[in-house]
Amino acid sequence: MRHLISLFAPRPLHRSFALLDRNGHCQAFKQCSLQPMGEGWVEIEEIRLNWLHKPLPASARVEASRPRARAQAVFGI
Repeated sequence: MRHLISLFAPRPLHRSFALLDRNGHCQAFKQCSLQPMGEGWVEIEEIRLNWLHKPLPASARVEASRPRARAQAVFGI
């Protein structure tokens, strides 16, 4: 029964992040619900492996207003 209930329970939303070096080249990707600790992590719309070791396109970054919208949706603000 617990398994059946877990199918309908809300899942944590995972966000995508890219680790950039000081030249703006993508070094790693990570998906998690909170922003990773440490410097160089930026939130991105999606993960594309062909971005590794290349400059991250500006269009890949998530707009800064997104976290506020998420908080409004979660907390009903």
